[in-house]
Amino acid sequence: MTAEIADILFGVNADALNALVEGRHGDPFSLLGLHQDADGRFRVRFFLPGALGVEVIRRDNAMLLSRAAIVHAAGLFGAILSEPCAYSVRIHWPDAIQLTDDPYGFGPLLGDLDLHLIAEGTHYDLAQALGANLMVVDGVPGVRFAVWAPNASRVSAVGDFNAWDGRRHPMRLRPQAGVWEIFIPHLTAGERYKFEILDRHGRLLPQKADPVARASEPSPSTASVIASPRPFRWTDGEWIAAQSNGGQRKWPLSIYEVHAGSWLRDMQDGARSLNWVELSQRLIPYVREMGFTHIELLPIMEHPFGGSWGYQPLGLFAPTGRYGTPEDFSYFVDRCHGEGVGVILDWVPAHFPTDVWGLACFDGTALYEHEDPREGFHRDWNTLIYNLGRNEVKGFLIASALEWLDRYHIDGLRVDAVASMLYRDYSRPEGEWIPNCYGGRENFEAIEFFKHLNSVVHERHPHAFMIAEESTAFPNITKAIEAGGLGFDMKWNMGWMHDTLHYMSEDPVYRKYHHGSMTFGMIYTYSENFILPFSHDEVVHGKGSLLSKMPGDEWQKMANLRALYGFMWGHPGKKLLFMGCEIGQSPEWNHDGSVEWNVLDEPSHIGLQRLVRDLNRIYRHFPSLQFGDVEPTGFEWVVADDAEQSILAMLRFDEERRSGILIVSNFTPILRGAYRIGVPLKGRWRQILNSDAGVYGGANYGNADGITETIAAHGRDQSIVLDLPPLSTMMFVCEDNRI
Repeated sequence: MTAEIADILFGVNADALNALVEGRHGDPFSLLGLHQDADGRFRVRFFLPGALGVEVIRRDNAMLLSRAAIVHAAGLFGAILSEPCAYSVRIHWPDAIQLTDDPYGFGPLLGDLDLHLIAEGTHYDLAQALGANLMVVDGVPGVRFAVWAPNASRVSAVGDFNAWDGRRHPMRLRPQAGVWEIFIPHLTAGERYKFEILDRHGRLLPQKADPVARASEPSPSTASVIASPRPFRWTDGEWIAAQSNGGQRKWPLSIYEVHAGSWLRDMQDGARSLNWVELSQRLIPYVREMGFTHIELLPIMEHPFGGSWGYQPLGLFAPTGRYGTPEDFSYFVDRCHGEGVGVILDWVPAHFPTDVWGLACFDGTALYEHEDPREGFHRDWNTLIYNLGRNEVKGFLIASALEWLDRYHIDGLRVDAVASMLYRDYSRPEGEWIPNCYGGRENFEAIEFFKHLNSVVHERHPHAFMIAEESTAFPNITKAIEAGGLGFDMKWNMGWMHDTLHYMSEDPVYRKYHHGSMTFGMIYTYSENFILPFSHDEVVHGKGSLLSKMPGDEWQKMANLRALYGFMWGHPGKKLLFMGCEIGQSPEWNHDGSVEWNVLDEPSHIGLQRLVRDLNRIYRHFPSLQFGDVEPTGFEWVVADDAEQSILAMLRFDEERRSGILIVSNFTPILRGAYRIGVPLKGRWRQILNSDAGVYGGANYGNADGITETIAAHGRDQSIVLDLPPLSTMMFVCEDNRI
């Protein structure tokens, strides 16, 4: 070792030097960059494997300060400066000369408050603290990388910018939060990156995608992408202001559930999925024309396996690259709002896939998941379960939820698989789950998480609504937190869905034995704020389409489905229908295909589509069909006990009971002539819908208003007589008179 090299390496022992050049050093900032050492001299060191030479220059005037000497053959350079100053470096590579700035010439960037909030789990703008953020530091543009990996012995940012070499940009540990950070000058949006991690034992892990990346490569590639910081120019201020007026629970809510990749494919271009811009041009006008109030998208967070439909996401802060850029997705939401259509996203905090480049064993330990598989592994889905007992994990999930509301103006989140989180024994046999501290099955950490999540969301976004997909009878899902509930706004009514489809799948001759399936739901309808869902889950995995579940010949199947939709839109509860169901698609949903729009060549399918459109318009027009969704005073049974003839009739009222709508369903293929129904008011009951009308593909029976007679029926002083078409639902309105 020459005297010059020894002088440059003053204070650096051989072990530290070897650890640095071998990529094992956990504190590279202690050796690299500019330091005033114990002898008072200023030394600057750079590790640049493959470089031929390095020159140190003043940043402000490009004056040469020193030509660095190579002090280790692996690529360690160093120089002694006469005084400290802001400096840049000119690097001579074999095929180019690069003028840049030294990442190790910048101090710590994350403030103590950021680190405190991250550790506490309350940094709700997490993607602005962690991840890859473009910024300017000391007049130098670049990207600050930061990642939570408290049990790692070394973390590096890697990407195309350093040939994916983890030795080049090892990061600084901020031990109070277990966060590693580095500022790399002159990087720009669009660069690919990951994190390279050595575990606590020095073992190299598979390179990891950024947990809070705001953009990702399209699948099957797995790198994170530096997202553009340029704000999207939103034009939906009028929509946002209208939603902020509140009252969502009493508003009409009719949701069109969509898998973006298979709603419509471009058959002229290899059957590819449409991108967000194309969906803006095709999907949004269709939804508006059909009268739906909202689109609900199956998870569009980045996910590795398309066959999971997005329900196994690994990028909870990034829209999937399958359909375009994050800016393209913002454009889609903005256009939805411009056309008066809200957007709901399915969001998955219940579990995540085990892909080695994702969250699994992120820093060599069970960081995001539970260590014990009895708590941390879903056997149903072969996925890992978030450890909600860790503040940082709870904060990560809540920050993800807020990201979609803040950054993308989403109107609501539907939280997937809530039941799997609320119960420790969910889908587990005896002996393969860990009871709570009281020996019970309730997951107190999940309960507290949901309360915290919903309180934060409602505080920051009072107009947004949170929807629980919860398949059990866990109490008070939609009750206020202060009243002992979990604080969700709405819940999917899975019981109503199962009971109704079970009834409708029966041959009409046997339906009288299952009549209670259609009335049982009203016993508990007002125990929660419910959405009535016919979702994607009911038309996959061999379950068949909704049309195929209906009994009878082709005509009867379609008539049954029309009657079912009429009953659903008349029944208390918000509405949700999966794409393809509105046109009576025959095969079940295929995520690799498209909705079978060609069936609209047939009049019966066009008729069904027209019925759904008219049901939405009637639902949105008449307050009587909205108020009783959440208020029991807005509903009364008229006929609930005629099991023998499989007839049901119900009344819906508006808030002031100034208007009423009568819904009558005949679930047999028999014309029920001269059927008397008691009504609360004398006069004409005008028919506003008949699912058997010819325009819907029906036989055109029963198209008549009801005129009251002073003959008591069903506990009322007057009644009307109707001809009830086979397999039909009809609606009648009596307006402008107090009921």
